[in-house]
Amino acid sequence: MKLNILLEHVDKAVNSHLLDIDVDIKGIATNSSLVRPNDIFVAIPGFRVDGHQFIDAAIQAGASVVVGEKDLKDLIVPYVRVSNSRLALAQIACQFYGNPSRNKIVIGITGTNGKTTTTYMLKYILENYGRSCSLFGTVQNVVNGKPLPSINTTPDALELQKQIALSEDEFIIMEVSSHGLSQYRVEGVEFDYCLFTNLDKEHLDYHKDMEAYFSVKASLFDQLKPNGLAIINHMDSWGKKLADLLTSKGYQVFLVGDQSYHDLQIIHLQSGKSTFSFKGNPSELSLNILGKHNILNASMAFLTALLIGIPQQKVLYALEKFPGVPGRFEMLQHPNGATVVIDYAHTADAFYQCLQTAREEGANRVFHVFGFRGNRDKEKRRDMVSVSKEISDVHILTLDDLNDVPYEEMEQTLYALSDGGYVISDRTIAIKEVLEHAHKGDWVCITGKGAEDYQQKFRLPTASDKETVQFLFQQIDQKTNGGFEPLH
Repeated sequence: MKLNILLEHVDKAVNSHLLDIDVDIKGIATNSSLVRPNDIFVAIPGFRVDGHQFIDAAIQAGASVVVGEKDLKDLIVPYVRVSNSRLALAQIACQFYGNPSRNKIVIGITGTNGKTTTTYMLKYILENYGRSCSLFGTVQNVVNGKPLPSINTTPDALELQKQIALSEDEFIIMEVSSHGLSQYRVEGVEFDYCLFTNLDKEHLDYHKDMEAYFSVKASLFDQLKPNGLAIINHMDSWGKKLADLLTSKGYQVFLVGDQSYHDLQIIHLQSGKSTFSFKGNPSELSLNILGKHNILNASMAFLTALLIGIPQQKVLYALEKFPGVPGRFEMLQHPNGATVVIDYAHTADAFYQCLQTAREEGANRVFHVFGFRGNRDKEKRRDMVSVSKEISDVHILTLDDLNDVPYEEMEQTLYALSDGGYVISDRTIAIKEVLEHAHKGDWVCITGKGAEDYQQKFRLPTASDKETVQFLFQQIDQKTNGGFEPLH
């Protein structure tokens, strides 16, 4: 693609150098080690590494044009200076790949909790109806039926535009994080449907406050296509605020809630079961997965599928068969009859939904194992502990991802916040101790990691919470005396 065409939609360049040269661009790179001849290299000032430091290496590797934010005048190749390299990357990538979202039906889901489950539900409904779907999210990305690793909830702009262009699927379903929005990863993507699940205290180390967090989430809806639809959880206070904002802007807004004026009314709500009413036509739904929060996720997927044009009975049939999502309220049965739940919950509201479900399912006792991620939002931690202490019988604080925080420092944090709970720093040993004490009828909720692998090594030779639980269950199956094998 010619350079002038590639830069057509880039925010006005300032002090750009040598742009009168006719240049053919073969590709785009943000990593100098991946540059090929005649690529355009976009230098991004990252949180740990500044891409401007690698401009010379990119040119030596064959970059024919460089884009960056700094005032550079002595480069031997054309240099485009922009005010924001991340935004420029998104605009360049969208142009290079031919604005691929215009040729797809694109569904974006944002909110603090429920994004992953709702995306998987929608994908399951659509595929059961014979429609093909690409998916971008926290657990994995799937394009043309092939799973791809997921590094971030929302891929960077270059990878996202590339994969949308490569997709032969009719639908694109993606989780859209606040980081993804604020870092312009979805800039240029045009959405047919945008969903808002809820908002809870999260990422306030990154966003200034809840209002700023909300504003970023709300910005997704400005990327709706002219006839695009907004589907909002109106039972959430921030959802109500968003619905009012979008209505004032003239968007087509559809509401999910428990009132008669809602487009999808939830008449009856309990864990795993619900009655919906759409246009006065009630339908009963039973899920294979528990939790009122999952009924809310299902209601969002249900209404979206109906708006897409899938018959109501087909939607209900698919939801009732939906097997769940790895690491999202994933239930395992302890050999002694206790129930173990592995969940990604990492906010106070998500804790409440997870633990309250255990209570509503008749748990004799609720054990809760969780921790905090290093270098992440500290404001939510006391609220998380408070909810756990209130609902669970025993709460055990343990390590989550350290993210460069020293082990001893995080351990001290756990003790400082434990509030009557236990601290067992080694995550695998914390799980072992709880499983040893759980009896028939008890529930053990292990939250924070979900299906993610551990970032650091622990004492047991396992790589995830599920693997740890299964390893310990296997020890029980192999024993002869009713107890766990001793650790060596």
